[in-house]
Amino acid sequence: MPHQLINLSPDLKRLWDEGLEIEIKDGHLLVHHVPYLNSTREINYGTLVSTLNLAGDKTISPETHVVYFIGDHPCNKDGSIIKQIQHSSVLQNLSNNIIVNHSFSNKPQNGYNDYYEKMMMYIEIISAPAKSIDNSVTERTFNVIEPDDSESVFNYIDTNSTRAEINTVSQKLENQKVVIIGLGGTGSYILDLIAKNPVKEIHLYDGDTFQQHNAFRSPGAPSVEKLKERINKTDYFKEIYSKMHRNVISHNKYINFSNIEELSGMDFIFLCLDKGEPKKIIVDYLEKNDIQFIDVGMGLQKVDDQLIGIVRITSSTKVKRDHIKSKGRISFSDDSDNEYSKNIQIADLNALNAALAIIKWKKLYGFYQDLEKENFTAYSINVSQLLNEDNDS
Repeated sequence: MPHQLINLSPDLKRLWDEGLEIEIKDGHLLVHHVPYLNSTREINYGTLVSTLNLAGDKTISPETHVVYFIGDHPCNKDGSIIKQIQHSSVLQNLSNNIIVNHSFSNKPQNGYNDYYEKMMMYIEIISAPAKSIDNSVTERTFNVIEPDDSESVFNYIDTNSTRAEINTVSQKLENQKVVIIGLGGTGSYILDLIAKNPVKEIHLYDGDTFQQHNAFRSPGAPSVEKLKERINKTDYFKEIYSKMHRNVISHNKYINFSNIEELSGMDFIFLCLDKGEPKKIIVDYLEKNDIQFIDVGMGLQKVDDQLIGIVRITSSTKVKRDHIKSKGRISFSDDSDNEYSKNIQIADLNALNAALAIIKWKKLYGFYQDLEKENFTAYSINVSQLLNEDNDS
């Protein structure tokens, strides 16, 4: 993707062709080997960094005039700081791979048209004092930094995390192998949310086909032609979300005694099935092998021509598991009288169930602050009550 981005973006291509050492990393544009004077009037070289504003596989006009800098603060010939661009001098982690020392601000009246104009304007200001002392110094080295097209799990750059400056937070979720078991309703919304995070792999398990009723309780809007294909659920969702995340892996099967070992080596499991017997097999295996998981569920009833019920998530972690059996937080029964067994599922409740599960998962890995450390959450629909229990002891 980075190499393609450079080739398809005239402004980046011009920087590259003119010999600047540019690099695309973690949603940022880096220009290395920018000459400048430090406070002792010595010539040093730093790196100029800018967020990227993209439309698919090419740049559009920069959203902000601000840039970052790795190095000492650039100075004038007399050793004084260049106040024309001075903004902030705080050590800042833009991502796990990019730590900057300063931010600069120089805003033209009409902003910058493209990244060539933006970066060259800053380079001109920063480098002018150094070049006035030694006219042989230059930013145009023609040294090629080969872009690594395989470093990201996404098919295009996550400019959302870059724009919000939360790359270091998002990267806490990297290298995880996540499994979603069951894609009938809540599981498909969990996939929708998981696919937007930099997890290493997303494994999908479900042996059923994607049918017409599934279309009304899952994200997206399939065509009639797609429904007629009666494609397996895992293949259907892989086709959609592989457009964004490179490592969505389809397993057209249910988990049972014969294949449960496939869960070995996985980092986190989302259980999104309502069949008691296979769920018990999976839960026993995950607890025995100390694998963390979240189980989701809904219990809905029709009363006086209205729906009432509870949306629930239960987490089991390396820190706390005893509540699962001691308090019966997960049901392993197949109750034919239960309204949920009649497939009363509503898209908005599936989405809520998934969102609660994802928020808890992100808490477990330090993405969100977690002061309560609850392991059981239940939302009662008719009274709008959110109950949190079973805190880490």
